[in-house]
Amino acid sequence: MAAELAQLALPVHLRDDATMDNFLFSEALGPLRIALEQQTGADGEPAIFLHGPPGSGRSHLLQAAVHALPSGDAQYLPLEQLSAMPPEQVLDGMDTLSRVCLDNLQAVAGDPSWERALFNFINRSREAGCRLLIAADAAPRQLAVTLPDLASRLSWGVVFQLAAPGDEDKLAILRFRAQRRGLHLEEEAARYILSRAPRAMSALMEMLEQLDRDSMALQRTLTIPFIKARFGW
Repeated sequence: MAAELAQLALPVHLRDDATMDNFLFSEALGPLRIALEQQTGADGEPAIFLHGPPGSGRSHLLQAAVHALPSGDAQYLPLEQLSAMPPEQVLDGMDTLSRVCLDNLQAVAGDPSWERALFNFINRSREAGCRLLIAADAAPRQLAVTLPDLASRLSWGVVFQLAAPGDEDKLAILRFRAQRRGLHLEEEAARYILSRAPRAMSALMEMLEQLDRDSMALQRTLTIPFIKARFGW
C-alpha cells in the first residue's frame, strides 16, 4: 500500500518536531490526548474532529497522529495543498490504512467534487475500520459544506475545540519547547521574546529553532543580551 501511495507524489511533508511529546496538553485537553492515543485501538473513536483558529495546534496534532503509527500505516492530507488535485485520486485506497488525518477541511468545503469524494471516503473508512482524524477552522455544522450527507457524516465522531493560545499559554509553550530541545529558557527571557516577536506561534517556533542553532554554534546560553543581539532588538 505504501508503494501505491508514493506513486501519487502527493506534496505532503511531515514536520519532524510535530510529535505528541512536543505538544503541551493543558489539563482541559487531557481527554483529547487520551482519545488520540486510544483511537487506533479496538475501542477507539472511528472519527475525531478538531476545530480551532490558526495557531491552536490543529496541524501539529494531525501530523503527530501520523508519527505515532508505523511508517506507511497512516497518512496526513493537508487539503489546502491538495484541493487542485482530483479528490478520487488523492483518496483512493486511503481507507486501507489504520489512520488518515484530513487537515484544513474548510479549504474544500463548497467544492462539489471534493464533498462527494469525502462523503464516499468516510463511508468506506467506517466500513474498513480506518480511523479518521479531521481538522478545520470551524465546528462541523459551521463549515460551508453544501452536501447535507457530508455535513451529517462530519458530525458522526467526537468533536474537540482548540483555543488560540493567549500570552501566558505562549509563554508556557515557548519554555516547554525550549526544554524539549535541551535549552534552558528563563521566564524573563521568554517574556522578552514574546514582547518583541511576531504573535503567530509558527513564528515563535521558527525563532526558537534559530536560537537553538545559534546557541549551539556559539556555545551561548539563552540570555536576554544574547537574544537581543541575535534578532537585532
